[in-house]
Amino acid sequence: MKQTIISAAFLAALAFSPAEAGRIEHPLGVLELFTSQGCSSCPPADQAAAEIADQGDIIVLSYHVDYWNYLGWTDTMSSRENTERQYAYGEAMGRSGVYTPQAILNGREQMIGTSSADLNENFDTLAGKGEGLNVPLSTRMQGDEVLIDIGSGAGKADVLVVYFKGEEKVAIKEGENKGKTIAYRNIVTDVQTVGMWHGEPTRITLPARVLDPRDSDGCAILLQTTDKAGNPGPILGATLITTH
Repeated sequence: MKQTIISAAFLAALAFSPAEAGRIEHPLGVLELFTSQGCSSCPPADQAAAEIADQGDIIVLSYHVDYWNYLGWTDTMSSRENTERQYAYGEAMGRSGVYTPQAILNGREQMIGTSSADLNENFDTLAGKGEGLNVPLSTRMQGDEVLIDIGSGAGKADVLVVYFKGEEKVAIKEGENKGKTIAYRNIVTDVQTVGMWHGEPTRITLPARVLDPRDSDGCAILLQTTDKAGNPGPILGATLITTH
């Protein structure tokens, strides 16, 4: 658990209206892209993720994995935790392995994430099947506390805070993408579980320092189910907050 005091800028972002702060309050879906600076197939997917992020109606989260680092370039944003999350999705979906660029949509389906048009089409298909984000989720500040309000629904789920950096350009000097400068969006830096939901309207109260933005530009809050082994499953609700 983070222990420093949240900045005034981040508190303001929580308090402002959607137009005044970077928020996606009622997203159509959540796109999790597993990518790597060392993967020659990934730049089109990074671009597609940026296009989806610019739409403003789908939450985009980029997880940089570390298993391509041996190819001559160590991904400056990669982490073992991101790789473990991807493998956990693979286990939950009954897959024998993982790959990049892999897009996970609403925690339910996976696809090669190189086309924003295909991604949007699949999100529409999920929504049509009732597999969109159907549980309302919102946040607001009250004094020095963060209130997370979750609506009613079926089942139970974890409440996750996913911290990210908004955008970063990287000049890649070695490896398969040598010579390219690539812009990455919503780069995940940490994931924390902060509570649980059991299907009834729920309010989770957290100290404001939980959203300390020292190493991030914002966070997404996800309401996500797990399987019996604890692997990530369908995302039922989500919201996103940035500091600009």
